[in-house]
Amino acid sequence: LREIVPNLRCDALEFMMYQSWHACLDGLQRALEGFQTPVFHMTKQIGERISEDNLADAVHMFRQDCELARTLDSRLLVLHLWSGQASDQHIERNIAAYPVLRDMADRDGLLLTVENVLCNTCDPMRHMRTLADQYPDIAFTFDTKMAAFHTQLDALYQPENAWLIPHIVHFHVNDYAGGHVDWAHMSAKALGKGHIDFDRFFAFVRGMGYTGDFTCEATALNPDGSVRFDEMNTSLDRTRAGLTGEETP
Repeated sequence: LREIVPNLRCDALEFMMYQSWHACLDGLQRALEGFQTPVFHMTKQIGERISEDNLADAVHMFRQDCELARTLDSRLLVLHLWSGQASDQHIERNIAAYPVLRDMADRDGLLLTVENVLCNTCDPMRHMRTLADQYPDIAFTFDTKMAAFHTQLDALYQPENAWLIPHIVHFHVNDYAGGHVDWAHMSAKALGKGHIDFDRFFAFVRGMGYTGDFTCEATALNPDGSVRFDEMNTSLDRTRAGLTGEETP
């Protein structure tokens, strides 16, 4: 991190937690000391455990994530409420678990957001509508690639989906080069490396009056482990330009 971050034109980091790192929480805290990490991506297996009817394990991981997020001065949590191979096959379990996790986050002063993650049974927009109907104050992280994967990015722009707009408090921006539910092309790409129309996307976001944060996601590693900084910084620059309506520098 200390070698990579100075080469990025970002304002801060979104930290993503991995299941194997739960065994070294103190070390993680020390390693991240001094970095701005306002957004904390929860362990993806939390949603998977809920789908598998193992709420106790999910709650344990969630609690540890919240504790680490607090020590990092994070303020927003990104949750895969459904995840893994189980995905949304038992979505009723995942939706029922939301208020349990939300209460835990609230007690820690953290804003819990649910991301529109990939589904293997239904689609994220339908689940988000169910969640919004049941929990009117729910907050969402909206991911451009996840939406494009399900051919639902255009749905964001439609008047009949205006119900979604007030719930979006965070965006993940990354490109997508696959087709409808194309599992072979799931990798997160830098802006301009896929077929998403980001001119239309940013124009819509400006029209929303959105003032929240964006996380630029991209797989930008070379085979030798080196980082393609130019590619990542291009995404950051394109995002900033999109928010103002200016051309990318």
